[in-house]
Amino acid sequence: MSDPVRPSSQTLTGSTHAVVFGVFASSLALYVATLAPTVTLVDSGELIVVARDLGVAHPPGFPLYTLLAHAATWLPVGTVAERVHALSALCAALATGVVVLLVVELWQTWRVQGAAALPRAGRRRAARDRPAGPSWVPLAGAALAGLLVASSRTLWAYATVAEVYTLNVFLVLGALLALIRWRRLQQAPTPDAPPSHAMLYLAAGAIGLALAVHHVTVVLMLPGFAWLAWSVARDRTIGRAVWLRAAGCGAAGLALYVYLPLAASASPVINWGDPDSLERFWWHISGRQYQVYFSFSLDTMLRQLGDDFGRYVLREFGPPRLPFALALAAAGFARLWRADRPLAASLALVALVDLAYALNYDIDEDKDAYYLPVFLVLGVSAGLGAARVLAWAVGRPPATRAALVAATAAVPALALAGNLPYNDRHDYFIARDYVANVAGSIDQGGLLLTSDWQVFAPSLYTRHVEGLRRDLVVIDVNLLRRTWYFDYLDREYSATMARVRAEADAYLEDLRQWDRDPRLYQRDLTRNRRISDRFHALIDALVVRHRERRPVYVTLDLLVQAPDVARRLAPYTAVPRGLVFELTDGGPVPLPSPPAFELRGLFDGTMAFEPDDVVRQKVAPAYLSMMVNRGRYLASRGEREAAAEAYRDVLALDPGNVPARESLATLGAEQSGG
Repeated sequence: MSDPVRPSSQTLTGSTHAVVFGVFASSLALYVATLAPTVTLVDSGELIVVARDLGVAHPPGFPLYTLLAHAATWLPVGTVAERVHALSALCAALATGVVVLLVVELWQTWRVQGAAALPRAGRRRAARDRPAGPSWVPLAGAALAGLLVASSRTLWAYATVAEVYTLNVFLVLGALLALIRWRRLQQAPTPDAPPSHAMLYLAAGAIGLALAVHHVTVVLMLPGFAWLAWSVARDRTIGRAVWLRAAGCGAAGLALYVYLPLAASASPVINWGDPDSLERFWWHISGRQYQVYFSFSLDTMLRQLGDDFGRYVLREFGPPRLPFALALAAAGFARLWRADRPLAASLALVALVDLAYALNYDIDEDKDAYYLPVFLVLGVSAGLGAARVLAWAVGRPPATRAALVAATAAVPALALAGNLPYNDRHDYFIARDYVANVAGSIDQGGLLLTSDWQVFAPSLYTRHVEGLRRDLVVIDVNLLRRTWYFDYLDREYSATMARVRAEADAYLEDLRQWDRDPRLYQRDLTRNRRISDRFHALIDALVVRHRERRPVYVTLDLLVQAPDVARRLAPYTAVPRGLVFELTDGGPVPLPSPPAFELRGLFDGTMAFEPDDVVRQKVAPAYLSMMVNRGRYLASRGEREAAAEAYRDVLALDPGNVPARESLATLGAEQSGG
């Protein structure tokens, strides 16, 4: 008589197809419904322009993503931005389907192969911990894991915008699934499925493709993958030819990096790093310019573990006060550790190596993406934990069973409800409005100097895709420290650059040397002073010569966060005009008119933003600060009523704004005293 609770591999696999499709379709519908309609903040604008024009993105270049995103731009519906965002949505939805398959595969490895997949010493323990329950139990746990990951804060956030991370997640999850399946087939072959290495080759190919997207996060997962492969190799003889073929499959994906020099040779709109030589190619794919953000420090790790990772992980799967998903993950991983230690150890390595790296990488904006491997391990473990709870519930009284099933099903629902206010971007016009409001503050033909990436990156999209305000000259001062950027400036603003050619060439002479050996300038104070002086001379020339014809403007961040540049601009009077300052000679100038900003979703409460969101960290403060500066300027001119109105406008948007409240109180005291 057959075991009544032991499902066949065929039955489980057949049922899984429907669950996988259901989770995939539900996830895709969720992501499409919450998809951003236009350009967003951070890297979205740059990546969309690179995709449309087959350019070169910031390091490491993301060749596979660029090619797929370019194909997406040919879709016949939606804006160009929506088409590229849709690629992120599709990849994230595919990833949730793979999560379902992963949980089912882990359950099958655990239950069907059981102790046979382990060394002899662990077989009795594995037999004791082998899960029981009807066939719907692992499918329910797998569905919960898929839906939980789908509605998780980080994956969902990147599924609605142009970013590389969801493609990477899909590929690395696929590689992990293939590797685990290869392990099961090697350690417990059946007559209808003799030992085969096809799954190993598939895993290697997926890893190679993922390395051609965002290789840093993939490299961090390799120790866990290698441990899993070693757990097979120590018990079975795997020939050298097998490993060589696997390496070849991985190298095939890496070969996509040849795209970078080919694209660079065509001089695209954005040609970051200009990687058309072997030296610049290596600098680009190695992320040389970002290595300054990584330095091992135990103090940094401990600080970020609590302040950074702790905050992210508690909100990842729903309200921080209801960490039920984390409890399921702990239960699922603990039981997996007891039943199949090599497999559990490989997942632990994936999470721990990623965590160790991310805690030492000090960046803003997309830091949460670097924790995605940890979150994926937690999501898969939560599916195993849910399956264990449901298996235990089968033999309980009906009321208890119903309560446990309902409580387990509520976990992804909590994640969906908790994360929807933060991830629903179907009305997200904040970046588009930010650029339009900046442009609306500038007169025809004006020059804008900025170091605000949240202005410059979206403006790439509005300029090159939408054709908005192509009369403006917008220069990112931070990018003036990159040689490739001068090719962009010469092409886009040839007349402006022709007027500062002598200063630009002198500065580039040093900048090219600095590119090759930054330490030379650290050791040689004379060189260091010279490159600094030439940089500032270029800034001076841009301002002076453009002001001979058209006005010059700067954004607030340049005056506040770049003291060396601010000192060069000190001889000018900075007159607030909307979201920028106009640089004047200090003589009589027209009073700035009240700005008519488009503020969709920014202060009206229709969207939620975490305190660390770039909207709350940079964009909203820029609006409020410039409105306060307008009030202060008016007050300095004796226009007290207009100044008071400006302060009240700020308080209408942000009632707790301290500068506006204090300035309004000071103005009232002066009027009373007068």
